[in-house]
Amino acid sequence: MSGRRQGYDDVVLAVPVTVPYERFSIHGAHRFFGRLMRGLVEQSGLPKERIDGVCAASFSLAPDNAVGLVERLGLSTRWLDTIPLGGVSGIVALRRAARAVQSGDADIVACIAAETNQTDSFRSSTATFSQSAQDAVYPYASGGPNASFAFLTDNYMRTYGAKAEDFGRVCVAQRDNATAYPHALFRTPLTLADYLAGPMIADPIRLYDCVMPCAGAEGFLVMTEATARDQGLPYVRLLGAIERHNAFADDPIQERGGWAKDGDTLFAQAGIDRDAVDFFQTYDDYPVITMLQFEDLGFCGKGEAKDFVRQHDLTVSGSFPINTSGGQLSVGQAGAAGGFLGLVEAIRQLTGETVGAAVAEARVGLVSGFGMINYDRGLCAGAAILAAA
Repeated sequence: MSGRRQGYDDVVLAVPVTVPYERFSIHGAHRFFGRLMRGLVEQSGLPKERIDGVCAASFSLAPDNAVGLVERLGLSTRWLDTIPLGGVSGIVALRRAARAVQSGDADIVACIAAETNQTDSFRSSTATFSQSAQDAVYPYASGGPNASFAFLTDNYMRTYGAKAEDFGRVCVAQRDNATAYPHALFRTPLTLADYLAGPMIADPIRLYDCVMPCAGAEGFLVMTEATARDQGLPYVRLLGAIERHNAFADDPIQERGGWAKDGDTLFAQAGIDRDAVDFFQTYDDYPVITMLQFEDLGFCGKGEAKDFVRQHDLTVSGSFPINTSGGQLSVGQAGAAGGFLGLVEAIRQLTGETVGAAVAEARVGLVSGFGMINYDRGLCAGAAILAAA
């Protein structure tokens, strides 16, 4: 049973910052957090002391957490949170920060995520990702996300009749978007023939279905509208946001995510219809998850995403723009910062601060998150709707 949901009146997001991605780095996550915070301070024009809340996410910050980070950054905060939820961390951080600002527990919250990626980081992190990974997955040589998403993708294809070309359309459109985005690690145009010719990684997952682990950082500030106006900062309004964990636990294998439980609530809270959405920043660690989000957030019926991608142009200038920066499939996946990528890009699109291609006359953006995969499902889902001021 769902109780009363308080809105997010007067909560805004501002100052989108990206620390450019690197394939590998010998530096720790602290360095990327430091560069990110410097960017937030410099671009906002705020003295560092004005930031009195921090919500941080990282897989590679350990043994530190947010409080160790605050010490190293020379901050003094009255509100603090660490979000260890991978690809949904951006949405969860936003929700926590919004409530802190609304309640007066903080005036300005920095939502920040950063990751390093050393030569052996990815193998090490997949080996110890969760207790499930250590006990039931990695010992059977299925460690890492490729095998899990091959399982989910194969089931989706057999159940709903999707073809490799359908997933390829997502990858090709996002690569087209990435050609104009300077921070993307992959900017070379990709054709559907290129996609289909890519080597098989874990059948039916092909090369271009897979995200590239990397190092980098993403962040933004959360505050009241009055604060943003006083500082002269471009901002976007938060119309609604949801999160759901361990949804549909009885499903034998994931064919839907938590968005299916709360999608209608999200749009009701935002006070808009789905046709008001000008772009959709999906969480795109693999194309099948983007397909689930099209369905679960109500843009098509269950199993109909294959038809949806055949009928729509998903590029920035198309009929249904997605992942306008190129998404993780082209920009790269900087660990937990991947869950912030869509929010940072959405703020840029809605404030006219784009560094890549812009969606014409964009007024409303939808951003989703997905995180914490075990073997046959991701446990966390979230989404937010943002609007131009």
